[in-house]
Amino acid sequence: MSSIEAVKPRKEISPLLKMVLELGPLVVFFFANSRGEWLAQKFPALTELGGPIFIATGLFMAATAIALTVSWILTRTLPMMPLISGVVVFIFGALTLYLQNDTFIKMKPTIVNTLFGVILLGGLLFGKSLLGYVFHAAFKLDEAGWRKLTIRWGIFFLFLAVLNEVVWRNFSTDFWVAFKVWGTMPITVLFTLSQMPVIMKHSLDQDAKK
Repeated sequence: MSSIEAVKPRKEISPLLKMVLELGPLVVFFFANSRGEWLAQKFPALTELGGPIFIATGLFMAATAIALTVSWILTRTLPMMPLISGVVVFIFGALTLYLQNDTFIKMKPTIVNTLFGVILLGGLLFGKSLLGYVFHAAFKLDEAGWRKLTIRWGIFFLFLAVLNEVVWRNFSTDFWVAFKVWGTMPITVLFTLSQMPVIMKHSLDQDAKK
């Protein structure tokens, strides 16, 4: 490999495709759960997985694997957060199907969000704003900006973990699946947009223009 190839910049994918790869598995999960019986009639082999929630779990795992594979093919890298989430999906999805107990897949968001929250807030104890390593390609912020965002995202992830526990333990499976797709995602989008003032205030690009 030549030195030019060795320093070749990482390939980027369009924001629309990135959104499809991230949200696609969730949409598959929602559709498969709501139309589980219809899918079982069209594809009898799916009945081996169990009822609608188990069919949805199996297809969710398959869609997640496809999304990660496509991301790797296009960029030759796997973002850390989707990768960790994918690993948890495979582990808890497998337990759900093997034990025929949907508690495991319902706990997956709790485990993932708690893990992200603890990692982000824990990193601050060692003077590391780890969020900067995730979004460094998208934003250029000063140290104070990354620290503020890391604290806020860490707390937000813990909030999502608690919210997931409240929803799945107190509502039906269908409601939990619908909330996972149509509730959690809008909340996350609104939270992300609410952080734009901090990003603008601490942007290094903004300072360079002054």
